[in-house]
Amino acid sequence: MSAQCCAGQLACCCGSAGCSLCCDCCPRIRQSLSTRFMYALYFILVVVLCCIMMSTTVAHKMKEHIPFFEDMCKGIKAGDTCEKLVGYSAVYRVCFGMACFFFIFCLLTLKINNSKSCRAHIHNGFWFFKLLLLGAMCSGAFFIPDQDTFLNAWRYVGAVGGFLFIGIQLLLLVEFAHKWNKNWTAGTASNKLWYASLALVTLIMYSIATGGLVLMAVFYTQKDGCMENKILLGVNGGLCLLISLVAISPWVQNRQPHSGLLQSGVISCYVTYLTFSALSSKPAEVVLDEHGKNVTICVPDFGQDLYRDENLVTILGTSLLIGCILYSCLTSTTRSSSDALQGRYAAPELEIARCCFCFSPGGEDTEEQQPGKEGPRVIYDEKKGTVYIYSYFHFVFFLASLYVMMTVTNWFNYESANIESFFSGSWSIFWVKMASCWICVLLYLCTLVAPLCCPTREFSV
Repeated sequence: MSAQCCAGQLACCCGSAGCSLCCDCCPRIRQSLSTRFMYALYFILVVVLCCIMMSTTVAHKMKEHIPFFEDMCKGIKAGDTCEKLVGYSAVYRVCFGMACFFFIFCLLTLKINNSKSCRAHIHNGFWFFKLLLLGAMCSGAFFIPDQDTFLNAWRYVGAVGGFLFIGIQLLLLVEFAHKWNKNWTAGTASNKLWYASLALVTLIMYSIATGGLVLMAVFYTQKDGCMENKILLGVNGGLCLLISLVAISPWVQNRQPHSGLLQSGVISCYVTYLTFSALSSKPAEVVLDEHGKNVTICVPDFGQDLYRDENLVTILGTSLLIGCILYSCLTSTTRSSSDALQGRYAAPELEIARCCFCFSPGGEDTEEQQPGKEGPRVIYDEKKGTVYIYSYFHFVFFLASLYVMMTVTNWFNYESANIESFFSGSWSIFWVKMASCWICVLLYLCTLVAPLCCPTREFSV
């Protein structure tokens, strides 16, 4: 019995399907899904560590409650109060180790077509040793010589990678809008109810976008002042109107019959969301009222009490940040997303209209779902071909590591950054979100105008 237990524990550390092999209470899970879950778990652990390093509250609590804290810090040569293990420079080093970890696996998994090769086994297993490797690389970054030069150079690498990560998400959003419209439009040939579905969803999208802009005009502007907010709301509202008019213009319709209001409605909703997110990230404006008291303006009154509870805002904001980044990583690493970024689309005549059009009729992969030899709880679904592109998966997480590094350290205002003030307002975060909003509109306009500028070239959107 003890031998079987040891074997089960060894499988958890080294096997190709993680701990689901030795846990009878775990549900049946695909190998491709369990592998991505484990890498995502590693990513979450490092992100949480980065947030702790940027927290002044945690640093003070540790200093107060850990006995011989200063002696311990001096013993590991981290400074008198472990200042080398906190702050933006520590986050830069940890994210450098995580980025190197994913980049190495990106190179290791190039050109893998199924899960039978040796490199595929490394990708899908050996989780304990991978955790040790990740920890060693994150720790080893603290021993890099000439730290000032390293931090300055790594900052620019992080900025490029962070913007590239944002760009990939924006490209996939535009592709998602086109794919949605094309899929549901294909269903109108056999069932006219798809027209009603298109009209209903389009109406909902524009209602959300219009309602959101109106609510922001009510809560984020005042009769006197808040001129920046008024200008930004006017500009972004005008951009939503512009893309809607261009999408249904006759010259665009002649070249792209599938272009319509559904795509522009999706983009308008995303523009509204980014506008709200940017205004929420904007530093609060404080003025003196007639009684000489400080008054915060240009923010909702009901949000002022919430922002006073820094711990609550920090926990909620950090959870939301991790969730959004993970969602972006996992949704942009599917094979269909990778094909879309490379300009490969299914032929229109092969489209089958479905409510859940993002997935194939049988899911991401319909290959053999029989238990493998190593255990009954894992479905080995990649024997004939991989469900996702391994190297591209690691490359997206490599970029996500850089994006986390720049976001948690407040982009270019890194010296005064901490996780508590991160969610209460930052000009860097504000302008990054506004720039993302405008780039998204520009990308969508390019997909509409490009066929007009290059009439001899075929565009598959």
